Amino acid sequence: MTNLTGVVRQLQKERQRVHGEMERLNAALAALGSLAGLEGKSKGSRARKARRPMSAAARKKIAAAQRARWAKWKKNKRNK
Repeated sequence: MTNLTGVVRQLQKERQRVHGEMERLNAALAALGSLAGLEGKSKGSRARKARRPMSAAARKKIAAAQRARWAKWKKNKRNK
């Protein structure tokens, strides 16, 4: 049992060391984040931009352009 007590003490000591290391890493990240303008922003917390509605005419132009691209691709595929 004394060996088990020693293992537990060693694990507690390692946990304290890792905790201190994590605090230093968090401080470094906070300092670098504020320099880069990333303070308080993470990928998950970004607000989405409101999407602007597209007019019917714009949708028709985009659809026509896509149909033309597909036709060109199919034509080239047939010729090969």
